[in-house]
Amino acid sequence: MKDTIVAEFKKRFGGVPSVYSSAGRINLIGEHTDYNGGFVFPGAIDKVIMAAVRPNGTELVRVYSMDLEEYVEFGLNEEDAPSQLWASYIFGVCREIIKSGGTVKGFDAVFAGNIPLGAGLSSSAALESCFAFALNDLYNDNRIPKFELAKIGQMTEHNYCGVNCGIMDQFASVMGQAGKLIRLDCRSLDFEYYPFAPEDYELILLDSRVKHELADSPYNRRRESCERVARRLGVDTLRDATMEMLESMKDEISTEDYSRAKFVIEEKERVLAVCDALMAGDYDTVGRKMYETHRGLSKDYEVSCEELDFLNDVARECGVTGSRIMGGGFGGCTINLVRKDLRDDFIRTARTRFRERFGHDPEVYPVVISDGARKVV
Repeated sequence: MKDTIVAEFKKRFGGVPSVYSSAGRINLIGEHTDYNGGFVFPGAIDKVIMAAVRPNGTELVRVYSMDLEEYVEFGLNEEDAPSQLWASYIFGVCREIIKSGGTVKGFDAVFAGNIPLGAGLSSSAALESCFAFALNDLYNDNRIPKFELAKIGQMTEHNYCGVNCGIMDQFASVMGQAGKLIRLDCRSLDFEYYPFAPEDYELILLDSRVKHELADSPYNRRRESCERVARRLGVDTLRDATMEMLESMKDEISTEDYSRAKFVIEEKERVLAVCDALMAGDYDTVGRKMYETHRGLSKDYEVSCEELDFLNDVARECGVTGSRIMGGGFGGCTINLVRKDLRDDFIRTARTRFRERFGHDPEVYPVVISDGARKVV
């Protein structure tokens, strides 16, 4: 991919660019915990956005997307915002660096990626992180700390793309390290690396290729449930709640609110249990907790769907060590921790049975935990 991007850059702009890369991400466990002050457990993967970038001596940014075959130019002032969404990610990064006191001047860029779109692997965060890292290197002597680069990506989403996201995606994309997952405390933003380089297992994503549109706003309704229960318990967020506290007031709240809070409190504990298990090399416990998370997301938080539950059932029947929904739910992927000797049979069985049931194959994406944002050359 690097050679192809550099060749395209030379054809369009001439000269020799620098090349930067940043990764998509998975989250092994810890869903719907971020807005409840809990923990998430992401890692960068071997699917990336890569960009060839070179200053052009002007105040104009010129960018070509190889995947979309689209070219755009924009200035660096607020009123220069481009109309294309993909370009808004890059423009937003430029503006957020400038607003934070950093320097950005005009540049030429060509970029492409191999992160599957729509699979919940955060290609937008990878795009933001790639350009944030590049502009920090080219114009700011890498003075902006990497964690601040993640925040710049998050604020780009908030202020220029209309997405009020947490920081997990950009954090993993910038801070990822090969062979390590990262436990991020969403309240304090403290983080710690944990080893994840299993010799006998692989991570396989099965993309259902469905996304169910719902009439209401399921995300907001679940968040409101969690906030209601936290208020009744007298805590800031469910991070500070225990199952004993929840059980003591079970009769005073709705069944729905109880179920939502139950999932979040148990998920907080599952993340911590998986961290301990990884330190001990205990992948059976990791897998068991993944299945528990899927059941909670399906039955208590009710964000699954028929296709995802079906893939989870197939995984269990095939002897897969761990499997669960990855992401917000209502479609998308399952993430599966699979012993290598079962891999081929599992993929073959899942494809066949899913096609028989739903009429199309799921997409299969093997992923390896890899480095995040970096300069390639």
